[in-house]
Amino acid sequence: MARRSSRACAAAMATAAVFALLAATATATGLVRVEHPTKSDGSLSLLVVGDWGRKGTYNQSRVAEQMGKVGEKLNIDFVISTGDNFYEDGLTGVDDQAFEESFTDIYTAKSLQKPWYLVLGNHDYRGDVLAQLSPVLRKIDQRFLCMRSFIVNAEIVDFFFIDTTPFQLKYWTRPKDHHYDWRGVAPRQKYITNLLKDMDEAMKKSTAKWKIAVGHHTIRSVSDHGDTKELLQLLLPVLKPNSDKLQFFYDGQGFMSLQINQDQADFIFYDVSGNILYKWSKSKANYLQPSTYITEA
Repeated sequence: MARRSSRACAAAMATAAVFALLAATATATGLVRVEHPTKSDGSLSLLVVGDWGRKGTYNQSRVAEQMGKVGEKLNIDFVISTGDNFYEDGLTGVDDQAFEESFTDIYTAKSLQKPWYLVLGNHDYRGDVLAQLSPVLRKIDQRFLCMRSFIVNAEIVDFFFIDTTPFQLKYWTRPKDHHYDWRGVAPRQKYITNLLKDMDEAMKKSTAKWKIAVGHHTIRSVSDHGDTKELLQLLLPVLKPNSDKLQFFYDGQGFMSLQINQDQADFIFYDVSGNILYKWSKSKANYLQPSTYITEA
């Protein structure tokens, strides 16, 4: 317990000043809204990563090292996680050592001592979901803010975090040998209907210049998992993108950075060694599609 307390204090002191600037409120749609300030020049920099909780194995530590270097270079404001935060079967409880072994002990770079905004993945749902959502974890490491679906408003951009796992019917009807923690979600249809309604209303009311949706499961993919038909049918109409074509595919570990201001968004994808794999930029003069969807990296 002494080990945990010392790390908790260190993490808390490192991020206390940042979190003093943040505020979370419930919106009229029922979604929690977290306010995060931009830099003094009105810009924002962040990193995105997913499928990472492996206690440092499967190149997690290598990716974390490169994230620290890029995070320092870009002076990032926060990190987004697209889920599957703890393999193979989520957390067993709020006292599960995997939390520190896969998060606190891995992302130690000074540049990564910023807020982490996280959604759940299907592997997280195989464990104690309520533990991963519990504020107790923030007492252990104050960076960690995980919710099912919520909004992060950073002035020029609204990030819409969407809980995509309940959409996939196979997790409900064909779980194989896995147990999924549906507390707070079942019955499925009611949960999905309410979530889509809340997201649709929130996106329509948003006055941010940029709107970006974040979720674990891909809407369209050329990987082994393929398209998520439930998201194509139910979520895609809410996002209403103007284009639907493959921009980039890479079968390997890595992460992504995003630099954004009033006029332009720059996305960069990196491999485990920090090499740049792909760049994609969009100018607001050319009008970004109404919602850009970020999934697991």
